[in-house]
Amino acid sequence: MVKKKQIPHLIRLLFVFLGMNVIWYLLYIVINKSILPNPLDVYASMLHLDGQEIAIHVGYSLFRVFAGVVLALILGLSIGILMGRSPRWNKILDPVVYLTYPIPKIALLPVVMLFFGLGETSKILMIMLILLFQIIISVRDGVKAIPDNTYDVLSSIGADRVEKFWHVTLPGALSVILSTIRISLGTAISVLFFTEIYGTEYGMGYFIMDAWLRMNYSEMYAGIMLFSLVGFILFLSVDYLEHRFMKWRK
Repeated sequence: MVKKKQIPHLIRLLFVFLGMNVIWYLLYIVINKSILPNPLDVYASMLHLDGQEIAIHVGYSLFRVFAGVVLALILGLSIGILMGRSPRWNKILDPVVYLTYPIPKIALLPVVMLFFGLGETSKILMIMLILLFQIIISVRDGVKAIPDNTYDVLSSIGADRVEKFWHVTLPGALSVILSTIRISLGTAISVLFFTEIYGTEYGMGYFIMDAWLRMNYSEMYAGIMLFSLVGFILFLSVDYLEHRFMKWRK
C-alpha cells in the first residue's frame, strides 16, 4: 500500500518520465530518421512483442544478474568485513585490492571466455569480477567507520564474536551494503549487456542486438525500455529493503 508521503515522490517520477518522452518526441521530429522512431511506435511495439519469448529473455538476464551479484556479495562481504575488523588481514589484502582494482575488468572478457567458454559461467563470473572489488572496498570502509567503543559495550556483558557481528558489525555496515548493492546492480546490468552479445540466444542484451542487426529499430528501443524497466524494478527492491531494515534513517 502506497503511503501518503510517498505520493509526491511517485508524482515527481511520473513527471520526469513524461518529460523524457516529450524530449524523445521532439528529437524524433528534429532528426526525422528511422534510427530514432516515434516513442508511441516503440510502446506499440512493446505491446506486440511475444510475451513468452520476452519472459524467457528477461528470465535469463535476471538469473545472470542475480547469480553474479550474489556471488560478489558473498565474497565481497566476507573479505570486506575481514579487512575492516582485522588490521592484520587488512595489511595483507590491501595491496592485492589496491593493485587489482584499477584493472578494467571488462577487458578480461576474452580471457574469461577462453577459460570458461561462452556459456553461463563466463557471463556470471564477469559480473562477479566487476562488482567484487567495489563491494570489498565499500564494506571494508563501512566496517572501519564503526567506533571501537561500540564493541566494548557488548564485550562488557560477555558477548561473543558472532553476537558482536550480528548486533554491531552487520547493522553498522548495512547502510553501506545496501548502497553498494544499488550501485552494483546498475553496473551489473551494464556489464550484462556486453556479456549477452556473445555465445547465447537468450537475454535482453541478445534481444536488443538482434533487433539492431535486423534494423527493427522500434523493437530495439522496446527492448532497451524493457531492459531499463528490469533495472528500475531491481532498484525499487533495494529501496524496499532499505525501508524495511533501516527504518531508523527515516
